[in-house]
Amino acid sequence: MTKEQFVLELEKIGAIKFGSFTLKSGLVSPFYFDLRDMISHPAILEGVVDLLVEKIKDMDFDVITGIPYTALPIASLVAAKLRKPLIYMRKEEKAYGTGNNVIGKFTKGAKCLVIDDLITTGASKNETAEGYEKEGIIVKDFVVVIDRSANGAEELGRQGYKLHSLISLEEIVNLLQVKDLITYEKVQEVREFTTSLSKPAKKEKYVNPLTQKLLDKMNEKKSNLVLSLDVTSQAEFFAMLDKVGEQIVMLKTHVDIIDDYDENFVPKLQEYAKRQNFLIFEDRKFADIGNTVRHQFRNGIYKIADWAEYITVHMVAGELILKGLFEGIENRAAFVLARMSSKGNLLNETYTRKCFDAAKKNPQLVAGFIGHGNSVEDIKRFKAKFPGSEVLMMPGVKKEKGSDAMGQQYITIEDAVVGGADCIIVGRGILKAEDPGAEAKLYRKRAWIAYQERKLK
Repeated sequence: MTKEQFVLELEKIGAIKFGSFTLKSGLVSPFYFDLRDMISHPAILEGVVDLLVEKIKDMDFDVITGIPYTALPIASLVAAKLRKPLIYMRKEEKAYGTGNNVIGKFTKGAKCLVIDDLITTGASKNETAEGYEKEGIIVKDFVVVIDRSANGAEELGRQGYKLHSLISLEEIVNLLQVKDLITYEKVQEVREFTTSLSKPAKKEKYVNPLTQKLLDKMNEKKSNLVLSLDVTSQAEFFAMLDKVGEQIVMLKTHVDIIDDYDENFVPKLQEYAKRQNFLIFEDRKFADIGNTVRHQFRNGIYKIADWAEYITVHMVAGELILKGLFEGIENRAAFVLARMSSKGNLLNETYTRKCFDAAKKNPQLVAGFIGHGNSVEDIKRFKAKFPGSEVLMMPGVKKEKGSDAMGQQYITIEDAVVGGADCIIVGRGILKAEDPGAEAKLYRKRAWIAYQERKLK
């Protein structure tokens, strides 16, 4: 089967559609490709497999995968024809049995060729690569049946990947026009739509006022150091602030671990914040249903809403938790916990995506994200997915990379900031130092220099 025959067969089975289609992104497209039913047409399936085999037979790879679900049966047949091992990634992480997220036999360092049916923006391709790279598998090449993107090859290229496609959108519409299956006007409509995707309309990016307040405070104080002050008595708490408060832009509290908390704690904390010029955020990690978190935030003995401008929020209860927390309250915002730095945590890529979706819908309520990365490139890819102007607050930062006995994983100051962290969150690295004041000053200096250098690039 030739490429032209393949396209015409797709048109016959209704896999190539023209009209008005709302995409996952919310855009209305004048065309749509649906290759899912191709597996029910053996001749077409065999044809596309032969075309793919011819395309990739001389490429350098050890294993083949397909992105579930449409591409997986295609990849299976391609792998069998080339006598290459097939592997695939679960769409959801497995919490039982072996716990393996990659199915199939592979060795660390194996080069994996990824097959998919389509490319539109390349986002799912990046996520696939990240998943395999976490397992020690190398991804360099993606092969798609149809490239319907405006600049998918360029986007993937920026991430270090190469895109190969069987057929482009332009080839499809040209062939269908020659065969009198679509009009010239429809071809122009498709081209105009695709061109519009590569040249998005410029618009002012919304910046949450509390995001801007933090950025302004960072520039004013020339610090992007956040202290996680986890001690259990007021005496220790304020004694430590006496030593390090001048070095930090923000203080992260866990107010409920203060054993001798009383009504004097908050006024004293506010006085320190004013005198030493830092912001306050309470790391409460709200995670319950809306009505419950509303009471936890506003009431009880701590009355957190009265004194903490920033709080941390888990999104496990869904985005309505933001309404429960902030409805009717001004000048308060969330740092959404999108990734954790502890080994074995359950925050997978699906959860992280949901965090970004919630922030996109509620930009006035989300000032930033809490997240960790294992390397500069990992952090860059993570931050590139932020929906707006949110800041990245990164825990698990120390002077040297490593881990502790409790499963906390650490990345260096420079790697964190160069990767995209706007603020680093440091606790025991300062609290347990022989001279906490000097140590805080060192963290501040290194983090701020890295931040300034990143901004200049």
